Order: sequence, then structure tokens, then C-alpha cells
Amino acid sequence: MSGVCGRRRRLFGVLAWALLTVAVFAPARADTVTVHVDQAHLLKLPDRVATIIIGNPLIADATLQNGGILVVTGKGYGATNLMALDRNGRVIMSKFVQVLGPSSRELVVVYRGIERETYSCAPQCQPRITLGDSSVYFNATLAQTGARNGQAQGGNGGGGGAAAPAAPAPR
Repeated sequence: MSGVCGRRRRLFGVLAWALLTVAVFAPARADTVTVHVDQAHLLKLPDRVATIIIGNPLIADATLQNGGILVVTGKGYGATNLMALDRNGRVIMSKFVQVLGPSSRELVVVYRGIERETYSCAPQCQPRITLGDSSVYFNATLAQTGARNGQAQGGNGGGGGAAAPAAPAPR
């Protein structure tokens, strides 16, 4: 009976050492870039980078800047990978990109039954387009934002110029 307990104790000890070794030598933390949705993270690239690859562009996006700086922007929740290749197609950098939800310090989430709305409260609360909000709220906020951005880009209301004439009423 004591021989069985001794074997189990040794087996447990070997498993514990194996798990500890994997935890200590696993490079996951050093090779992970963590960014929040709708936020950016700066990353210095190694020399000789010719190509940047993002595994899932719905989760993260990357934009190369002068001086070998890469801007990684969180687009959606989840995880993907980022690779940098040289001109010969060799991988010279590989990172795991983890995108988390928005930081909650300035957010207020309102639940109306199963419907969810998110507001950015810095300093006054305004509607915010956030993944996971109810479709009606999300689409209405997105439409308002799109209309506002269209007006700004089209010159209507974008700086004190004269407003475009109204279209004539149908006869």
C-alpha cells in the first residue's frame, strides 16, 4: 500500500516540475502585444522588415510609420498573430496580438432588459459605438457618426463655409 502512495507522490512531483519548467521557459508573455479595442499600441520593428502580416484584420490592424515604428490598432475582441518578413520571405519577428475590450474607467454601460448601450463619459456622457451593443442602438449611433463624418468631409458644416443649397421640392 505504501508503495502505491510513494509512486503517486513521485509521479505528482515529476508532473509538478514539468509544469513549472513549461511555465518558466514559455515565451508567450514576451511575444504578446496587448491592446484595447479602438486603441493603438506602438511597436519598434527590427531592421530589414519588408512585409507585415496580420492574421485576422478584423481583430487588429497594423500601419507602418517612418523609422521602423508599427502602429497596431485593436479592431475587434480576440487574438491573432503578427509577423514581419524580410525581402527573402524569412520571418524576422512573430508576435501574438491580444485585443481586449475597452478600458472601463470612462465607460457607462446601460442595460434595458437584454438591450445594451454604451456611453463614453469623459467628462459628459455621449453615445459610443461598441461591439456587443444592441443592434438598434449600435446602428443608430453608427449612422449618426457616418452622417457627421460625411458632412465634415464634404465641406457642409466643416468650417464656417456657406451651406449647400437645398434640393428643390418634387413637383
